[in-house]
Amino acid sequence: MKYADMAITVSDLNQYVKNKIAEDEYLNNILVKGEISNFKNHYTGHMYFTLKDEKSLIKCIMFKSYTQKLNFMPKDGMKVFLFGSVSVFERDGVYQIYVKAMEEDGLGDLYTTYQELKNKLEEQGLFDEEHKAPIPMMPKIIGVLTSQTGSVIRDIINVSTRRNPNVVIRLLPVPVQGDGAAEKIAYGIEYMNRNKLADVLILARGGGSLEDLWPFNEEVVAHSIYHSEIPIISAVGHETDFTIADFVADLRASTPSAAAELAVPDIYEVKQKIKTYQSQLRMFLIKKVEVMRLRYEKSMSSSVFKEPTRRIQESYIRIDHQIKQLENLILVKQEKENTKYSKLIAKLDAYSPLKTLARGYSITQKDGKAVKSRKELKEDDIVELRFIDGQKQAKIL
Repeated sequence: MKYADMAITVSDLNQYVKNKIAEDEYLNNILVKGEISNFKNHYTGHMYFTLKDEKSLIKCIMFKSYTQKLNFMPKDGMKVFLFGSVSVFERDGVYQIYVKAMEEDGLGDLYTTYQELKNKLEEQGLFDEEHKAPIPMMPKIIGVLTSQTGSVIRDIINVSTRRNPNVVIRLLPVPVQGDGAAEKIAYGIEYMNRNKLADVLILARGGGSLEDLWPFNEEVVAHSIYHSEIPIISAVGHETDFTIADFVADLRASTPSAAAELAVPDIYEVKQKIKTYQSQLRMFLIKKVEVMRLRYEKSMSSSVFKEPTRRIQESYIRIDHQIKQLENLILVKQEKENTKYSKLIAKLDAYSPLKTLARGYSITQKDGKAVKSRKELKEDDIVELRFIDGQKQAKIL
């Protein structure tokens, strides 16, 4: 009973410390400089982040009423000046800075290094879209590079097996932060490729500060992802976190769970789609058969099938008619030519010299030519006299 009367509760202790800090005028109006890390811009408008230097860090919160006055958007790696007050968050028993104002003091060294490497790799073409490979539609084996403990691998397994119980998850444990992590991640990617251990790779880890995610910003990891023959999905950090691995990978997922959803199709949705396609195909075939049946019935009802020789007979009639027309044309032409011929014969007969001979005249010829004038003849010339019934020679006296 004695200790029970003397002891205070945890809430009382946190309240006491909070009141003590509140009484300190210096802590109520404090100006601090440092580098932002693990920044989160909450949907409510409040901002949560950590302020750090080379040796220490402290949690900070800036409520919406103050964030609206900012003329810039804070981000990881940014160096800033903060003005606010220090207080204790009683529920967790931690102290933090309640920020009232903030100004930029340039970018941190780590963030500057990140930007420089990002620009360098982008110029080298490691982020080009044409190099990115498509994710297989129905992968059988999902390779995962992450820590073997923690919620990341559990989330990936749960989501993957729920969407497709037949998929195989092949985990290659790698450190996801700390010294040497980048080299081991790069080796893991190369190892999975060399031994062809997966159809698609998920490179994953949970959220964290810029320092925590730094192995995924190393150049050695970027080149391993770029040269990977196996398509890679990057799921590093939270949705607002972007690493160089995200830009090089064939596909970026906002979270490890989202990466599993992108890599593994929902087998039940696939089956439903197949059933839908089968139903649509069945309906299409039914309609196709109906159309073909109607076309068949229409064809069979046509005169071609009912009286197959009718068209031939009609063709014979047309041919006979055309032959008759041709014969008539020939007869008409022949009559015209006969009439023309008779007229020419009559004309020729009218001009024939034989007609003249028949009336008692004769024709005098010398050397085979008709003599038209007495001047053409001289004494003792021998000529031929042509009569209707023959010819005789004569001598000119």
